[in-house]
Amino acid sequence: MKKEFKIKAPEVFNLELTLDCGQAFRWEKDENGAMCGVIGNTLYKIKQENGELSFNCGKEEFDSVLRDYLDFDRDYKTLTESFFADEHLKAAVSEFNGIRILHQQPWETLCSFIISQNNNIPRIKGIIKRLCESFGDEIEEGWYSFPDAERLCGCTVEDLAPLRSGFRAKYIIDAAEKVASGEVNFEKIKSSDISFGREELIKIKGVGKKVAECTLLYGFGKDEAFPEDVWVKRIMAELYPDGMPECTKGYEGIAQQYLFHWRRNSESFK
Repeated sequence: MKKEFKIKAPEVFNLELTLDCGQAFRWEKDENGAMCGVIGNTLYKIKQENGELSFNCGKEEFDSVLRDYLDFDRDYKTLTESFFADEHLKAAVSEFNGIRILHQQPWETLCSFIISQNNNIPRIKGIIKRLCESFGDEIEEGWYSFPDAERLCGCTVEDLAPLRSGFRAKYIIDAAEKVASGEVNFEKIKSSDISFGREELIKIKGVGKKVAECTLLYGFGKDEAFPEDVWVKRIMAELYPDGMPECTKGYEGIAQQYLFHWRRNSESFK
């Protein structure tokens, strides 16, 4: 019998915005309006409707996997209302209310944002899809796990050629080798101050500040991490030449996600 678990959606929660705002690349909407994506070795289907969230799993699995992944227990209402002290953040939060920061698996996050460099979202999704199909395990028809670092560290650039990832292939391999060997220590990054993680991740070829900050924010839950791509650099130049406002202190990464999505999508910037 198919499992299904339902729960009242938190007051500040927009599933589709959260899963499709540039922090994750493997969620797709199906014909029933559910968002479908793989976490670990499981395909999850999540739907938000009429104030409820439904999941294709039981409560125990929701509590052990999805509760943390969706940052379900954080009080986003209080947090985002604290951002209202800044007029620009107030506009961003008001227009795109409900974005949350996902707690993704560190290796998948690192590899995905290496792939994201100088790339657009459709191409990023395509490369990641081909990576999973080529080196991951099939879960259900058309859905594959994300290959772990150990699976990729023996690969050559030629092995990755079918991914059509270009110059990024050698960076994926270097990342896999350093993570699989423990030269880049994920456990220590998670338990240490963010400055350690920043130093650790840039040991990897092709990982600069932006990829490191994305990995720390989305993969390690470091809320103060602050990824700056072209959109965020424009925001900083246009709106915050003296730095982020005081109301974001300690949560700069969450504020960044709202500003990033707002700058890319709001009619006020067209």
